[in-house]
Amino acid sequence: MVNLTTTLSTLITANHILHYHSVVDAMGHISVRNPANNATFFIALQMGPAVVSSPKDIGEYLIEDGSPVNGTLGGYAERYIHSEVMKRYPDVMSVVHSHSEDVLPYTLKSVFLNVSPRSHIISGDSVPNFDISTIYTSSTPHDMLINTPVLGAALAQTFGINTTNPTSPLHTTILQRGHGFVTAGESIEMAVDFASYATSNARVQTTAILLANAMGGGIKYLSSQERKDCADMNRWIAFKPWKQWVREVERSAIYDNELGTPPGA
Repeated sequence: MVNLTTTLSTLITANHILHYHSVVDAMGHISVRNPANNATFFIALQMGPAVVSSPKDIGEYLIEDGSPVNGTLGGYAERYIHSEVMKRYPDVMSVVHSHSEDVLPYTLKSVFLNVSPRSHIISGDSVPNFDISTIYTSSTPHDMLINTPVLGAALAQTFGINTTNPTSPLHTTILQRGHGFVTAGESIEMAVDFASYATSNARVQTTAILLANAMGGGIKYLSSQERKDCADMNRWIAFKPWKQWVREVERSAIYDNELGTPPGA
């Protein structure tokens, strides 16, 4: 028997962690696939992650087309990011969408590369960058929002296919030109970890670029083998910081989770 209280409690706390560590702003969001019904997912309603506090703040939507179910009213216009990524990749259980100002410059100009073994952002040579302008039509508002299934499907395709496991994406993180980034994981905890260290990687890379420009010389990024091995390592270590992050948000006196501490944290 699946305990949905556990899932929703974890989702609420994940919203708080992402906000507390400035991974998402008031417009960012995280979702989770319904463990009791593989055809739907949960995500907060139209509100900032810091104020999500109870099941009434969370909506349920169909993965097939992002439409609301079970009495859900309203919701994020960009929920199609989540529905289309989950539809394309059955192994993905949780998706984070962020407008992080640390990462945003890398969506506009520079190549985003691993500079830290904890940044699980690259499975290939660089992080793919989805450019919504290639999908716009003459009748589409050019507002940068992924607010239709068609746009969500185009974004989801950017994650690529893991040829050794076709139900999983090749990349865990993709950029969105001028918008932010999206991270996908096999659990809420994993998606939060990947998103957190993507923003950390951006800060470190920016500092490294500034130092290189000021002092001369280049930057020695992680090699292809290092990226692969660190990616493998990060999948089993992703749960390590979770308990610490839960404790931080609970002791901050900023957030409320009416469902209590997530089990195991």
